[in-house]
Amino acid sequence: MEDLLAALRACAEPTRLRILALVARGAFCVTEFTEILGQSQPRLSRHLRLLCEAGLVERLREGANAWFGLPPEGSAGFSLARAVLDRLPEGDEVLAADRRQAARVLAERARVATDSFVRKGAEWDEMSALGLPADGVETALVRLLPTGNLGRVLDIGTGTGRLLEVLAPRVSAGLGVDASRAMLALARARLARPGSTHCAVRLADMYRLPLPDGGFDVVLMHMVLHHAEDPAAALTEAARVLRPGGRLVVVDLAPHDNAEALQRLAHRWPGFSDATMRGLLADAGLQQAGSASVAGALDVRLWVAAMAAATAPARHTADTMESAS
Repeated sequence: MEDLLAALRACAEPTRLRILALVARGAFCVTEFTEILGQSQPRLSRHLRLLCEAGLVERLREGANAWFGLPPEGSAGFSLARAVLDRLPEGDEVLAADRRQAARVLAERARVATDSFVRKGAEWDEMSALGLPADGVETALVRLLPTGNLGRVLDIGTGTGRLLEVLAPRVSAGLGVDASRAMLALARARLARPGSTHCAVRLADMYRLPLPDGGFDVVLMHMVLHHAEDPAAALTEAARVLRPGGRLVVVDLAPHDNAEALQRLAHRWPGFSDATMRGLLADAGLQQAGSASVAGALDVRLWVAAMAAATAPARHTADTMESAS
């Protein structure tokens, strides 16, 4: 009862209600809140601290920056925040003005993120860099997924957030993780668009995901494993956060001998054969449940797997894994 009363007191203030309405649209940092709400950083920091302490807002640290968004779906804080938000009048003039300001800030965020990549010359779109048929791969991936609502989806190595954007209409809640802050800047800009605000991103190491066991219905690993020093460990960690009966979809290159891709794009592995992937999935406690192939400059393979019978996944190091055969 005390926790509930503390949460109700935390949101019973005009500025904090406005903050809640904003984070329902996506994650923002303090400087963005100051631009949108027109208030000082110390004052907003205090409001955010109270909301975080009450569990109504989640604070995620990324280096020197901190992002604030709604807590995970299913938590008590999320349920209460949604109950409050559902009662806010949609036509309120103050909230409407905040939404207009937020749209301007998000547009500037997208411009800065894109300009940063242009200046650095980073090849953030690996599919384009390799001349691969991105549309064909996305179509094949969607066909491998269960029909209807996909529930909670985790995209490991989300990059620009493209897959979450594609799947957003069928997702209850989406989370993308990536080890690159620059990539996350692009993903946040993409997912701030209408129809994708129930998807979020955060900084994370794919070998040590800051997520509970069995929390996701679908886990995606799109063009990730050929960069991994230890693909087996990455798959084992992906299996850990997959709920019983959930699905893992791995999208990666078939075996190839393209030396330029290995050197210029820093690939650790020259693709994966079906036999190699089947063994890796089995070691992670997963059982292959389907596959597909998309031809291109380099062939792309897609594997879908489900949780096998309850066994302890064996750790399989990259040093003992066959690279491709």
